[in-house]
Formats: sequence, structure tokens, C-alpha cells
Amino acid sequence: MIKRILLWFVAVAAVLVVTTVLAFRLSPWPSVAIIQQIFASGDRASEAALEKHVPGNVVARQDLAYGDGADETFDLYHPKGARGPLPAIVWVHGGGWIAGSKAGVANYLKVLAGRGYTTVGLEYSHGFGVTYPTPVEQVNAALGHLVRNAADLNIDPDRIVLAGDSAGAQIAAQVAIIATDPSYARRIGIAPELEPERLAGTVLFSGAYDIEQANVDGKFGWLVRTVLWAYSGTRNFMADERFLLASVTEHVTGAFPPAFISSGNGDPLAPQAMALARALEERGVEVQALFFPEDYSPSLPHEYQFNLDIAAGREALERMLAFVEAHVQRQQSFPARPAP
Repeated sequence: MIKRILLWFVAVAAVLVVTTVLAFRLSPWPSVAIIQQIFASGDRASEAALEKHVPGNVVARQDLAYGDGADETFDLYHPKGARGPLPAIVWVHGGGWIAGSKAGVANYLKVLAGRGYTTVGLEYSHGFGVTYPTPVEQVNAALGHLVRNAADLNIDPDRIVLAGDSAGAQIAAQVAIIATDPSYARRIGIAPELEPERLAGTVLFSGAYDIEQANVDGKFGWLVRTVLWAYSGTRNFMADERFLLASVTEHVTGAFPPAFISSGNGDPLAPQAMALARALEERGVEVQALFFPEDYSPSLPHEYQFNLDIAAGREALERMLAFVEAHVQRQQSFPARPAP
């Protein structure tokens, strides 16, 4: 009897092992669940470290809706007592297209708001069953909502800076191309909801901008394969022509808005950021880049900019804000357009 029970337990365990192995081989989503926990842990640590840098003069409005979907929400921050509409920094959070949240960049956006801006943290759908280009469509729609409701949101609709980190930087860059290149927008099948003249600039930190340059065999190969399989919706994502349109470096034009681009010297995505900066400069786009020597020590990791306890993080903040200030002031010199 005992032998039979032991055999039954062994058989059940074997079935569970086989089922688990097959689940990880046949779908990216079991791996995504693990990655989401890792990203969430990193976000919590970053937010905790930034807490002491948050100014006390910031007003927050959270979980406002820009669409009907459960994930189509945003958080809004601006200085207390601000008079009149302020230029807006609209931020798309990172997370490998399959994780992260607007809560993970909240304190950083409060820091930016304390410097005289309305800042917006956008949420978008990600995770099980959500595939490209859903987040791109949602961010595009969110920009339209912000412009239409600019007066209520304390936003100057003619002075918008579109920003993002990591996967959010890629999404922000892709939406900027959609807003400024009608032919690209038609190929993607997304009608832009933000007029290009309202877009004062872009801020792109630690982004991935070229799908075909993704290193699927290196140190982080498992992670790269998993997120691209999940986000594209196909295991053979390198053969998906529509998905490859997300490789923004190949598709930027001279109409792309002025860009601030940065990555740490220890970030495996830094070569992609440098390549995007070169591509934009070759097309005549104004670029302000912040990169670091290869031997910069200690090495600056992916998303270094959120660490305001180090000199490089503080430098990134000040140089990014100087870029934003220069371009929203330049934008103010142009005739204003009425909000729709």
C-alpha cells in the first residue's frame, strides 16, 4: 500500500514537472510572471530611495482615466499654487513592455513637477495576452485626451514633452514618429492624436530602439527572448514585419522632435541609444546626448537616472531639465493653437 502511494506521488510530481517545462517552452507567460515580480521589486526599491528627494510643494491627482480600459489611466502632478497652464512632461514607464507601472516612476515625476512642470505618468496595458501595438495605441490616445482636457489638467497643450524610460522610451519614440511622420503612421495603422507642433521635445532614457539588434543569445538572452516573444505575440518575432516597425532607429526622419537621449555605460542597451542619437543627428534633428566613458566607475546600470544619490543621476536630472526648459520656452514663442 505504501509503495503504491509513493508511486502515485512520484507520478504526480513527474506530471507537474513535465507540465511546467512544457508551459515555459510553449508560452512566454510563465516566464513573464517571474519577470514582473523582479521589475516590481526594482520599482519599489527605486521609489523608496527617491522619497527623500520629493519636494513638499507638489499636488497629486491619481488614477485619472484617459480611456475606457482598466489600464487606461494616468497620474498627474504639479506644483502647489501653480497659476495658469504649465508645460507638461508626459512619461511612459518602462518594464520590458510586459511589466512596470506608473507607480514605479511616481516619485521621479514629483521631483520634476517640483521644478515647475505638470508631469503625467501614463499607465498602459501589459502582461498576459497583451501584445504589440496595444501600448503604442494607448499612449497615442492618452496624448489626445490630455490635449482635449488641457485646461482642467493644468497643461499647456502647446508645450508637451514626451518622455520615457527603457521600454517606455521605445514606446515614446515610436509615438513621436507616428505624430510627425504621416507615412509611418499609415504603415503602423495608428492615426496620430497629437499634432506635431504641440510636441516640444522628447526625453529618452535607457531605451531599446532596434528589435533586430536585440542580443537573444547573450547574458540576458532568456530575458530578451521572453519579453519580445510576449510583446510581439509570436515566437518568431524577427520575421514579423509589422513588429519590426517598432525598430524606431530605422524609421526616424528629420521631422522627429528635438531629443534628449541617455544611457549608462554599464547598460547593455547603451549601444542602441547611441545608434539612435547618431541616426537623428544624421537627419538634422537636434540631439542632446548624455553618455559616459566606457571606464566610468562605478559602472552606471540600466535606469541609472532614477538614482539621485549618485552624481551621474543628478547630472542627468539637471541636463534633462535644462533641455526641457529650453525647448518649452522655444515652443512658447510660436503662435498658440486652441485646444480641440
